[in-house]
Amino acid sequence: MFVASTLALTALFLAVAIGAWGPWREFFANPARTGVVAASLAMAVVACFSDANLSSGRREDTASRWIFVPFAIYAVLLTWLPPYCDRRDILTLDGEAVRCAGLAVFVVGGVLRIAPMFILGARFSALVAIQEQHELVTGGLYRTIRHPSFLGAGLITVGWCLVFRSALGLLLMPIVIWIGVARMNAEEALLAAEFGERYAAYRRRTWRIIPWVY
Repeated sequence: MFVASTLALTALFLAVAIGAWGPWREFFANPARTGVVAASLAMAVVACFSDANLSSGRREDTASRWIFVPFAIYAVLLTWLPPYCDRRDILTLDGEAVRCAGLAVFVVGGVLRIAPMFILGARFSALVAIQEQHELVTGGLYRTIRHPSFLGAGLITVGWCLVFRSALGLLLMPIVIWIGVARMNAEEALLAAEFGERYAAYRRRTWRIIPWVY
């Protein structure tokens, strides 16, 4: 289910983005736009080799499922709007350097987004849930920040907007920040309820996504 949905959604979103921009030959004439498509496909394929899933496990915070509605709306908007504005030069940033920087940020974000899928394995779920034999991971990427995957998602969003030079897309970032914070609040509440003082101590010595900032 996870593999099929990942590949299908990636293909759908890329088709929407290319269609929003315009003629596909002209779309792929730009190296950064070509690169972001290739990076997106590569990320989707690599993610399919992880044990990430859509499982509700043995304990799920079902109340947090409301997050999927605004996230889906935002995802469609972000997929369509930056390419559309790029083609028509609506509220865009100047320079090919912006596109190249965006592609670099996108790739770094992709690594941070996918690496936790392999680190957590079956504990990585699209749902806010405690899996069977769930244990805390506090080393590696998780030594300093508690949500590297969300940091990756934020960088992916910024990178995508920059590849299409979209100032408007960047102005919409507060929406994804709001969704991300709501998701992190739900995850941390569930982990605190499950692991008690162990998680409380871990939370006291770490940052959510950016050390010394947040």
